Amino acid sequence: MISVTELRKGTVFSAKGGSASGGAQEGPYVVLEYRHIKVGRGAANIKVKVKDLKSGSTLEKTFMSGASVEEAEVVRKKVQYLYSDDKNLYFMDPQTFEQFGVSKTIAKDAAKLLKEGAETVLLMFQNEPISIELPLKVDLKVVETPPGEKGDTKQGGSKEATLETGYKLQVPLFVGVGEIVQVNTETGDYAGRAS
Repeated sequence: MISVTELRKGTVFSAKGGSASGGAQEGPYVVLEYRHIKVGRGAANIKVKVKDLKSGSTLEKTFMSGASVEEAEVVRKKVQYLYSDDKNLYFMDPQTFEQFGVSKTIAKDAAKLLKEGAETVLLMFQNEPISIELPLKVDLKVVETPPGEKGDTKQGGSKEATLETGYKLQVPLFVGVGEIVQVNTETGDYAGRAS
């Protein structure tokens, strides 16, 4: 058990649910933001913005200052992305060479930013995959984009590009086919040219 005052960005925990869930364990959650709120003479409240690692939804939870939560046993497993089909993404454990599928509902948008052979981290909770942890930026090749016209700024100086994974995003006019660009995995936006 850890005190709610020790919750910081990146901490993974589970909590007892309210009466609606019959007091069952909820989570695991990963902390995105932490706020300690003290009002007058009353007890302090701890507000945390969390991401539910099973559903992917973001929500806010409030705890009384003296409360405790259970630290979740989340295992980070290095894996290599192989390929995908209609329902699953397939990975391989690089040490045991075991291959396994992960449902696209768990993978969410990660499928659009993973190229074959890419190494990533799979988060496991009670031996079940719950989330794919991508690096902050990934490098992907531009396979299709219209040529950029000099002085053409009527669209804000950007154009649509299709990357090697099929993902589409807005890039600056100077980016051409064959270039490697960086994509921010949190926002899905162009983050610059790969160095």
